[in-house]
Amino acid sequence: MSVALGTTRPLPVRTTPVGDPGDLLASLPKTAPYAWIRNGEGLVGWGQAARVAVPPGPGRFAWAREWLRTVLGDAPADDAGRAPGSGSGPVAFGSFTFDEDAPGSVLVVPRAVLARRGGRAWLTTVGEAPLETFSPIREPGRISYGDGSLTAPQWEHVVARAARRIRDGELEKVVLARDLLATAEHPIDVRLLLTRLARRYPECYTFSVAGLVGATPELLIRRTGQEIESLVLAGTTARGSGPADDVARGAALFASQKDRHEHECAIASVRQTLAPLCSSLHTPDEPELLVLPNVQHLASHVTGRLADGASVLDVVAAMHPTAAVGGTPTDTAIKVIRELEGMDRAGYAGPVGWIDAHGDGEWGIALRSGLIEGNRARLFAGGGIMGNSDPAAELAEAQAKFRVMQYALEG
Repeated sequence: MSVALGTTRPLPVRTTPVGDPGDLLASLPKTAPYAWIRNGEGLVGWGQAARVAVPPGPGRFAWAREWLRTVLGDAPADDAGRAPGSGSGPVAFGSFTFDEDAPGSVLVVPRAVLARRGGRAWLTTVGEAPLETFSPIREPGRISYGDGSLTAPQWEHVVARAARRIRDGELEKVVLARDLLATAEHPIDVRLLLTRLARRYPECYTFSVAGLVGATPELLIRRTGQEIESLVLAGTTARGSGPADDVARGAALFASQKDRHEHECAIASVRQTLAPLCSSLHTPDEPELLVLPNVQHLASHVTGRLADGASVLDVVAAMHPTAAVGGTPTDTAIKVIRELEGMDRAGYAGPVGWIDAHGDGEWGIALRSGLIEGNRARLFAGGGIMGNSDPAAELAEAQAKFRVMQYALEG
């Protein structure tokens, strides 16, 4: 395998089946941890065999695909003991910015990857096995919060302006985000955040890529061979104060004309994008309720089979941004986001995940997330705005979504 880190010298790759490693996150050293975990399965990585900053622009996914072909392209066509879509073998972790014109997209091939899927586990090393120091995890201490790019009243004003433009017929839906700044007493240990997120939100995809950390409920795409799967979320309500209130809130969400229409927009966007790539595609007639510890979502599972052998990154390129994180119509929604939101989303609401040498992989949308640097964290949250959206209710929804990362920081 050639590794593009100032050299094209081939480096040996070795994948070895291993016994059950237990908690995958417990294997991570402090420096540069990479992770993609759901219900205790997935993969973690550390060290750096290759890393690249993906240039911004409309061709960034094609550029990334070519870089990956160079770096991972000469992996064996049929690795011994490989399980498709498992993360066995060399992989690249990646994070792409929401806005194609924003810098900050990155791909990393770790020197070591530990993967577990379906009762089997593998350790892959690239080049010399990395020597890492496994230091104890340290609490961040006291956390203080401050306004991000906009204050709460300013953001409510932005929501009102967006809703007015929707009522005026300029667009049908736009997703607006806001940020919150957190400062810790001590440097923030990403491993602690990952452990708390994975335990509290096991049904979500807990991830860590180049400082972007979170637990997203939204699977953009999974490719296993030619089979693909996507989980579409649009329409949200907070959890109730008790079981009866919880059920009532879920029923109200399911019956909400505004939220159902928002979800239909998201499904239509995914269907329109995936249909040309697939020989078969199934979208459900009605959504179901996905109940998480902090919120409830309208959710739809979409499945299909690729027609032309496209890699998972090709599908990511076609799908991003979905209506669930951008709006409808997409081009107009992105224009409104750039005009009104007043901040750089960085990797928030962008694709995050992993890809292997065979084009298999899993990519989510980086929701419920934050950018970690030293003792500072920039947290993100947002929601879909429709013509009848209430700014105070949208602010409350964003506040509920912030709680995911606040819990990770505070415990």
